[in-house]
Amino acid sequence: MARQGRARSGGARPAPGSATQRRRAPRPAERGLVPVLASIAREVDRAVQRPPTRQAIRTKFQVVALLVRKERARVLAETGLSERRRGEQLTRLDAVATMLARTAARDTSLLALLAEDARVSDAARAFMAATMRSAGLAPSEEPEPAEPAAPPAPVPGAEKQVVPRSVISRQLANPFLAPDFEAAAARTATRARRLAGWELLEPLFRSFEYGATGAPACMDLPEPAPVPLPPGLELMPHQARVVAATARGHRTFLLADEPGLGKTAQALLAARAADAYPLLVVVPNVVKPSWAHEARVWTPDRTPTVVHGDGDRVDGFADIVIVNYELLDRHVGWLGHLGFRGMIVDEAHFIKNKASHRSQHVLALSEQIRARTARPLLMALTGTPLINDIEDFRAIWQFLGWIDETMPLGSLMAALEETGLTPADPGFYSAARNSVIDMGIVRRRKVDVAADIPARRVADLPVELEGAVGRSIREAEAELARTLVRRYRAAVEQRDDAALVDGIDHALARRVAAGALKDSGSQGGGENVFTMVRRIGQAKAGLAADYAAQLARNVGKVVFFAKHVDVMDHAEHAFAQRGIRYASIRGDQTPKARAKNIAAFVNDPEVSIVVCSLTAAGVGLNLQVASNLVLAELSWTYAEQTQAIDRIHRIGQAEPVTAWRVIAAQTIDARIAELIDSKSGLAARALDGAQDEDLPASTDVQLEALIGLLTDALAAEGAA
Repeated sequence: MARQGRARSGGARPAPGSATQRRRAPRPAERGLVPVLASIAREVDRAVQRPPTRQAIRTKFQVVALLVRKERARVLAETGLSERRRGEQLTRLDAVATMLARTAARDTSLLALLAEDARVSDAARAFMAATMRSAGLAPSEEPEPAEPAAPPAPVPGAEKQVVPRSVISRQLANPFLAPDFEAAAARTATRARRLAGWELLEPLFRSFEYGATGAPACMDLPEPAPVPLPPGLELMPHQARVVAATARGHRTFLLADEPGLGKTAQALLAARAADAYPLLVVVPNVVKPSWAHEARVWTPDRTPTVVHGDGDRVDGFADIVIVNYELLDRHVGWLGHLGFRGMIVDEAHFIKNKASHRSQHVLALSEQIRARTARPLLMALTGTPLINDIEDFRAIWQFLGWIDETMPLGSLMAALEETGLTPADPGFYSAARNSVIDMGIVRRRKVDVAADIPARRVADLPVELEGAVGRSIREAEAELARTLVRRYRAAVEQRDDAALVDGIDHALARRVAAGALKDSGSQGGGENVFTMVRRIGQAKAGLAADYAAQLARNVGKVVFFAKHVDVMDHAEHAFAQRGIRYASIRGDQTPKARAKNIAAFVNDPEVSIVVCSLTAAGVGLNLQVASNLVLAELSWTYAEQTQAIDRIHRIGQAEPVTAWRVIAAQTIDARIAELIDSKSGLAARALDGAQDEDLPASTDVQLEALIGLLTDALAAEGAA
């Protein structure tokens, strides 16, 4: 009896299967899937508090989240549940979801596992089945696909993509790119600890508004170091500082110097200092020839190639590949696999719209380069002031590898962690701004480096005349050369043997050219030097207007000079289409209209360009409110060119002046530019008061251009 009393009082262990043991079974709220998920969620949360988060923990986090989502959908859809019971189950699921949210705040990279397109690995599927079995549920069987999965959606523009023959030759010559093991190690991202869970991108952008201290947005640059240059070239101190920073190991730059401060030379020499070859250069179409020209000038030991059309003329073995934004959709495939170790993007504000194809292509190429090269040289060049709209630079920072879609990366995240601040702290914005600037923002204005640069300079901008217009002009120039050769041959045949000379008779060539020049003033038809120059000016009009529009966006007011009315009309139409307000100064204006247009350009901040006639506006104007000038067409004399530049380079001008001279490459336009420059010394001596010198006349340049055209054609015949 005593033993029975002790049993009733709980002193003895109940027998298996007794009523007492059944009463201790778990309550309904403690059975099923939710308690299992809650237990795993607590385990994941404890593990995430001890970083780094292992892959197994990430898998468990994803499985719990997926099962919570699936169970919620089942509870909401089940019709046999009472509202009270449904509410209880949803409350328990919300508790697990809240725990997951708290865990994701500790390690924000876990959020990527919850995206709709997030990949569910085989390990996750296996763990999901095991979790359901432990909760007493049968794992759902995934149906076999009825047919093979559809192929992935093609890359935008994939149907247009081509691979030039010379690129195929390069790939066959070197089918295996050397692996960069340092690149694999570098891809281990710096994990946020103190800043985990904080939204950082928006505060970083805003830091350029709230954290401004009045100091320029420019990283500390080392003192200039000697830079080996080709004979006759000199690097200005502000340019040499960027090259020195690259030589010391810096590899990402947002180079935002004002136009006219030599960003192209800085970028090319930085690439040489970093040995970033092969180098990819992405630029607007209008400056492709200029980049090729500058590459030959500053790095003559490196071969540039320019991509046109389908790339039939591309040199696949070149060190520097230059392509314009509009062609990326056709060439992005092979560009992504050529093994570039550096990439330069000129006028980088072109990629600010991340929804555009050109922005997506640039970012994809950058990501491919960063994935295979540990420390590639990445340079974004733009003259647009940073303070305009810092959101525009989201894509640029992503191109440079400073951020991704959601958070800062690598060195930038480490720098933010080292500040010891969060976005809730008052000093965060100033510290964050400095951290971004130190990643490689370089911004200098002309006035900041006035001692480095001349007060006035002429910068040539070679452009390529493409398409039917370009072919027509080149054929017309060739026909003009053939006409001169026929005249020369006819003159030679009429001479006696005593007057014959070996090779080219330069005296005769001069007389033939002079006769052709005299005839061109009276002939109504046929090609001559005047019609050639006019046609070239018309063909350059759109390219010159495009560059002037870029300048206006970057630096403010710009003076645009042209010789012919139709070129002015074309430019003004282009500006109107872009929504750019302009003023116009022409020879047929009344004095009142002229004064009104000058006042609009000088006084109205919304009028950013004045379109001027080279002959009507070349004298008597004060336009020093601008410091940049575009010469869309060449004058016939150095003095006329100088007079145009003097409209802005005069008393009252506070900044160094740059005249951008647009030149049609590989045409008589380039020859005329060289002739004008060769006359500059003579003009300077004459204007300085040397009475024994004659001023160079326009006929001198016209005549010399025809002589050069004739002698080049004769030399080519002799070589053939």
